[in-house]
Amino acid sequence: MSLSDFVKEKRKAVKLTQPEIAEKAGVGLRFIRELEQGKQSLRLDKVNQVLHLFGFEVGAVPKGPDMDP
Repeated sequence: MSLSDFVKEKRKAVKLTQPEIAEKAGVGLRFIRELEQGKQSLRLDKVNQVLHLFGFEVGAVPKGPDMDP
């Protein structure tokens, strides 16, 4: 699951709007929209501010067998 889908799914599960989640996370509405739309370059600290609302944070995960060393 992509990060954008994950955030959107979690937000909807707790029945919050984009403006509400932005306020609770202390980020702008534009940031939430870009995050949920899958923008490739986002500030990691702000992504973590949003993820912390759901008890998560960004971390390194194995990519898979086709990964270059």
